Amino acid sequence: MENTHTLKKRMTSRHIAMIALGGAIGAGLFKGSASAIESAGPAVLVAYFLGGLVLFFVMKSLEQLILSSENPHGLSGLVQPYLGARAADFTDWVYWSLWMINIIAEAVAAASFLQLWFAQVPTWIFVLIIAALTSLINLFSVTFFAETEYWLAFIKISVIILLILFGLFLVAQMVFHTNLVTALSGLTAHGGFAPHGFKGVMNSLLIVIYSYGGSELIAITVSETENPKKAIPKAIRGVIGRIISFYIVPMFLLLLIYSWQTLAASSMSPFVMVFNKMHLPFASDLVNFIIVLALFSSINSGIYASSRLLFFRLKQRPSRLSGHIAKLNRKQVPQRAVLFCSGTLYIGVVLSYFLGDRLFNYLAGSLSYTVLLVWFLISLAGFLLALRKRVWSAKSMSLGAMLALVLIFIGILLTNPIGVTLFTGALYLIILFSYRRSKPADEL
Repeated sequence: MENTHTLKKRMTSRHIAMIALGGAIGAGLFKGSASAIESAGPAVLVAYFLGGLVLFFVMKSLEQLILSSENPHGLSGLVQPYLGARAADFTDWVYWSLWMINIIAEAVAAASFLQLWFAQVPTWIFVLIIAALTSLINLFSVTFFAETEYWLAFIKISVIILLILFGLFLVAQMVFHTNLVTALSGLTAHGGFAPHGFKGVMNSLLIVIYSYGGSELIAITVSETENPKKAIPKAIRGVIGRIISFYIVPMFLLLLIYSWQTLAASSMSPFVMVFNKMHLPFASDLVNFIIVLALFSSINSGIYASSRLLFFRLKQRPSRLSGHIAKLNRKQVPQRAVLFCSGTLYIGVVLSYFLGDRLFNYLAGSLSYTVLLVWFLISLAGFLLALRKRVWSAKSMSLGAMLALVLIFIGILLTNPIGVTLFTGALYLIILFSYRRSKPADEL
């Protein structure tokens, strides 16, 4: 007999922190960082810092929304009291579309790393295998998913920490054999700190925002978290610092060890390049394998987030099809929603068959717009909450985040391919006009 009413609260704060990191540390860092460096040169550090600052303000708004919510469920439950039912519906469906596109992008990125070993195997076969494995993990209990994601995220964080340690060792060697000034000169020796000027920094922000996207995934876990008003704010505070550290510090060390042109031109991940430079046996193969696990982790988080969002939205739409999909199995997992969302990966199989590795760049451009939009809506809701409560410091942070997001949006709009912009705009219009006023949901 299926329980079709409530999700079970099985996650703890350690799960929440790792799940958020699992969503945010993926292809953007391991694959997209080379593209960001190519666009901005060493000035990519500025882009990562600016993106991290905006992320901090957005996450503080999210924290306040969670603490102030009586019965949060998904992003819509957090923003609806301040933005209204239609904007809440739009927020959830836009965020759902973000994860639908993101899991394809991450799967294509993972396939490109697997092809370093199996060059003759087409991309779409790897995407197909990843789709099957992540579907199976998400069909078990939420506890199984949370534990799996915890250890996958733990592995990739360990690799980043190892890269930082090896990077510090290599930079120390450079300083010992020359001096500190010479070691730092690599940041300006190849065309200056910002070889492509302000435009290059704006171009790199497309990848940076895409990379940081996923941190807000914490909001989706509210319905399955024990004591969410205590666990989630704690996780938010920890995740912000870790995400910024795991992006900015590795980037800084990489740019000292290699010239930015070398990092941009290499077909290998910058992470593999550093481990190769340490002359460790099989280091590049090991790091490549762990990068694949890291991307798999991000896909895993994406299927979790999208299936829960779909469950929340369809529970509020009184129709036979909605009722059929929005059901829980005996382990209180939205099994049919999981299968529906993981099915998107099979669309990725078809697209990757025709487009191959180029698919990643197309998808990343669209995702950047959506991350910006979701962050803006969270910040706007946080701003209105701060106005009601007359919390001026929170109001200032939310307002600062909104202004920064608008400026970044304009910059990305001017540099993104027109086809990506039109596709994303059409998607938003479809979501906006598909809204139907729904009956109040029962207990979610």
